Amino acid sequence: MVHLGLLCPAETGHLNTMLPLGQEMQRRGYRVTFFGIVDASAKVLAAGLEFRSFGEVEFPAGASERLFAELGKLSGLAALNYTLDWIKKSAAVFLKDGPTVLKDAQIEALLVDQISPEGGTVADLLDIPFVTICSALPFNQEPTIPPLFTTWSYNPAWWAILRNQIVYRVVSPFGKSMQTLRFSYRKLWKLAPEITSDSQLAILTQQPAEFEYPRQTLPEYFHFTGPYHNRTSRKPVDFPWEQLTDKPLIYASMGTLQNQLTDVFRAIATACVDLDAQLVISLGGASLESLPVLPGNPIVVSYAPQLALLERASVAITHAGMNTALECLTYGVPMVAIPITNDQPGVASRIAWIGAGEIVPLQQLTAARLQTALKLVLTQPSYRQNAIALKESIAKSGGVSRAADIIEQAISTRKPVVRT
Repeated sequence: MVHLGLLCPAETGHLNTMLPLGQEMQRRGYRVTFFGIVDASAKVLAAGLEFRSFGEVEFPAGASERLFAELGKLSGLAALNYTLDWIKKSAAVFLKDGPTVLKDAQIEALLVDQISPEGGTVADLLDIPFVTICSALPFNQEPTIPPLFTTWSYNPAWWAILRNQIVYRVVSPFGKSMQTLRFSYRKLWKLAPEITSDSQLAILTQQPAEFEYPRQTLPEYFHFTGPYHNRTSRKPVDFPWEQLTDKPLIYASMGTLQNQLTDVFRAIATACVDLDAQLVISLGGASLESLPVLPGNPIVVSYAPQLALLERASVAITHAGMNTALECLTYGVPMVAIPITNDQPGVASRIAWIGAGEIVPLQQLTAARLQTALKLVLTQPSYRQNAIALKESIAKSGGVSRAADIIEQAISTRKPVVRT
């Protein structure tokens, strides 16, 4: 029995990607242990996987709740910088504690979130294979691919390429600071210089290929597998199903991080008042008491059974987190995206690019503008048709089963798994 380790941030969007992979590998006979801060333990154990903690001093119980509460009030560059600081602190802690924790657990292979590349450095130290998992948009830069924190669409024109390159240079100091941190440990541990922070055996993204801009320079072992989400990796959630009517359902969720922007929820509720539809708002874990009374009497819940609601939804209003976007497309649900920060603008731009939704930038959000976008998506058949086309692509992509096949081949052979 191979003992497989999982490493990703203790945040719902990343856990909802990594835990189903762990469950599938466990079903195939692997022993699977998740490594994270103590706040991740409840969700990991609920998914039926083993859990080992690190960084108890730096990230004691309740640390992520306090961090997310602060992050929930931010947007744009402020939220991005806050997130990047958290990522760098987490990386430093794992580089310090990870070797001992993984060695004590006798881990033989590792799945590493692309946002946690320190895992690959520790895997190199322990001489165990690792596979990179992209929970968010892939970080792999190309001249024609816009930076993931922008809503710029794909454009191969020379001026667009120049614009992309200028922005990449502006943001490069953070990547270099993370790289310097890993390099210092690699030098201390007498490891070879890092060629790439990603695995050289396999890189997996839960995107279907049709939900990505035309890529030219991805490694031959980069795989578009389709999403991994499932209901068994999530805790059951109560919901007042009896309150639903026969009207078209509009499901709104701004995710689990940027969930305290009350003006956004007020704009959403106001935009839906005059529509012949029923609105359900999920606060992504935020307290109901934190939200004022909203116009139109929508159903508002702290958490929602998102997959079950998407089965019935006519349109989704979303922050364009990768998981929510892919879950909408899995059920053929078109979207109106209000991206807040991180890679959400890039996901939103892809939603618009494939014709499965509209974007309303946060800086331009008004109830009137949002209502116009909703009416467009609700009344023009092309949006749902394009979403259904992606639904069909996702159904053929293989998802968690195909991803597990690639992982097994990579860790058993220790050779790159070339896509066909």
